[in-house]
Amino acid sequence: MRFLNTTGGGVVRGLKGKDQVIVEDEDGFEVPALMRECVVVGEREAQIRSSNSSPLVSKPAVSPESAEKVIITKTVEPEAKIVETSEGERLNIYLAFLPVEPEKLLQGSNYEAYFVNDSNYFLYINYMNCENSSWTSRYNGLIEPNTKIFMEEFGKDELNSLERVCVQMIAFKKKKAYSLKNAISVELRIDTVKFYKLHCFMENDYFDENALLYPVVRQDVPEREMLVSVIELQDAMLQKKKEDRRSKPQPIVHKKSNDSATVEVDLHIDKLLDNTHGLSSGDMLNYQLDKVREVLAKYADHKGQKIVFIHGKGEGVLRKAIESELKTKYKTYYFQDASFREYGFGATMVIIK
Repeated sequence: MRFLNTTGGGVVRGLKGKDQVIVEDEDGFEVPALMRECVVVGEREAQIRSSNSSPLVSKPAVSPESAEKVIITKTVEPEAKIVETSEGERLNIYLAFLPVEPEKLLQGSNYEAYFVNDSNYFLYINYMNCENSSWTSRYNGLIEPNTKIFMEEFGKDELNSLERVCVQMIAFKKKKAYSLKNAISVELRIDTVKFYKLHCFMENDYFDENALLYPVVRQDVPEREMLVSVIELQDAMLQKKKEDRRSKPQPIVHKKSNDSATVEVDLHIDKLLDNTHGLSSGDMLNYQLDKVREVLAKYADHKGQKIVFIHGKGEGVLRKAIESELKTKYKTYYFQDASFREYGFGATMVIIK
């Protein structure tokens, strides 16, 4: 080949960028040149080759008078067609965690972390965790619409470092008009205790396996978790009590002695546990009986103490279990049905002897 705008020429040895070639001149030096300033010359077919000598373009030889500019062609694969849904116009974004070996969860299975983009938008994301007031990026990149992508695998020794995470993202569509979405930054508190409980990994719409999902954005609304420390919460509660006490005159109420006051214990399972998922009827009954034993042991030295166990009417299973416990292990204690006027048929009163 030869140069159009200056003297000299050489042999094309490779490409540099989109619009330049590497030319070896007569002295053996390689110099860059713009493609539009090069023409092919010679008695035989000239080939422009890449650095590994594979032919990229071949053209027949032409005379200098009718020389044409070198044209480099590049094959570009078309992008896959994006299938959009009407629901996908609102962002629904989740972090998903799955155990690698669910059957070894308690022994220490590893976990997989996925990012779920349930929307019609491309997302540039950055997934981070915080330790010692410093943030570390664990995954970043471009997520295609209506896809889920694997981010990382981690072990139980890393769980403590994932208690506080953050997801930042920008949503957009390529080569088409779309509704503007604000840049999003969401901090989340991850309850790492759930990673040891198989029932916390639940059936979902995104995986064939059970998964633990944390919503980041739902229906275009970012999650805003309360990141309040325990100390700040205690201070606020104490301040509220102080303000209430000073706001208006308070009547004087003499406290009753603990020895003479009747102790009430509500044994309804929803009063004892916040969540009973995964517990059988037998598990719940044993938990209620353990509570009865705990209270009786606490007041064992309070002679004459009255304790009312509220168990409800129901089928009488808990009531019979309590009476059996009292008859076999607490034979010196007196018990009877509690006041019908106050508790109906659903309570048993025990008097410590």
